[in-house]
Amino acid sequence: MALTVGVTGPEDLVDKVLAVGGDTGGARLRALPYRHEDETPDVVRAAGPHVDALLFTGVVPHTLAADAGLLDRPAMYVPYSGATLLRALVELLRLGHDVSRVSIDTIGRAEVAETLTEARLPTEHVRVLPHRPGLTSRDLVDFHLDAHERHGATAALTCLGSAYHQLEHRVPAVRLAPSRHSIRATLRALVLATAGAHSGDAQIALGIVDLPAADEELAADLAVLGGSLAGLPDGSRLAVTTRGALEQATDHYTRLPFLDGLAARHGTAHVGFGLGRTAAEAEALARRAVNRARAVGPVAGVVSLKDDTDIVIAHGTGDAPRPAAGPDGAGLLARRAGLDPRTVERLRELVAAQDEAGVTAHRVAEHLAVQQRTARRILKRLERAGVAVPLGSLQEGRTGRPPIVYRVRL
Repeated sequence: MALTVGVTGPEDLVDKVLAVGGDTGGARLRALPYRHEDETPDVVRAAGPHVDALLFTGVVPHTLAADAGLLDRPAMYVPYSGATLLRALVELLRLGHDVSRVSIDTIGRAEVAETLTEARLPTEHVRVLPHRPGLTSRDLVDFHLDAHERHGATAALTCLGSAYHQLEHRVPAVRLAPSRHSIRATLRALVLATAGAHSGDAQIALGIVDLPAADEELAADLAVLGGSLAGLPDGSRLAVTTRGALEQATDHYTRLPFLDGLAARHGTAHVGFGLGRTAAEAEALARRAVNRARAVGPVAGVVSLKDDTDIVIAHGTGDAPRPAAGPDGAGLLARRAGLDPRTVERLRELVAAQDEAGVTAHRVAEHLAVQQRTARRILKRLERAGVAVPLGSLQEGRTGRPPIVYRVRL
């Protein structure tokens, strides 16, 4: 069954994505256009369950949807740097503008510098305003006018249609639009990620509940998992469910809604869930998880994944919102994510030093002096702990695995 991808952005860019991506196999594209980017949350809400994934025509609507808590399914945005930026610079050259003195919004400084350097263009007089949450079209317009009046910028390159319409009659302006290559690459990556997520939701999840005595209310407690419950020879109970149901019930492994009730009734309670490709693998991981829970303390839950990740869910978080790291929360977050507290502290330094919207595995690897494979695993653990959110991927001018940009809140 083909996946349905909702394409969100201004109408003309949505039409372009549908035209360019219409021949991409494995997905049906559904137009979700808006007249102004502020309408993004309403447009995404209206799509409801009719789309399996969301493709945004730029980072701005993606961020608006993320801030509204609407990215409950795979979502990516089409990047504007690389080929898109080069095409705009060529257009300005044809019009006789000095492309060494331009102002550019939304794209990160590093991406702008890399693109201009590869094109052998100077960068010292190029003004850049990277995207960050909260920036409005008025902010972008003020930035470009200031760059034109005070810094001699000859032209403005903007990624936001509403800003372009305010600028076009005041300064030479070009509205950036994603390249065909970026559209196709991002759409393919999104389709693959969505297919992977769907197969992952059906992955077997087995849970072992270890209590000091029988519990008649346990079946009702575990009903939230939508699975079944059976007894084991050692007296513990085995819960059978799927990864998708477990993620939803535990808010992506950040809380066990029934753990506090078990603690109140028994004093001690240990719950371990394992996720595996087969029942045997899931059971082995569940036993590892429950043993880890016993080592944590008298009341604890643990979710074990096949990549040697143990996510600890401590007592007292059953009905609490997911934690931020904070000055006093680094240790708790480290336990939940299966990381060393010192790693969390160093990641906090990296996030605090960022002047852009997110981090990549490359930046994490550089900061921690580890391999990118390790950095990707760290970011996935933070995502499962609820403090890292994937914003999309960087596709332009790259081969191999596209780097994912994460917003990390520590």
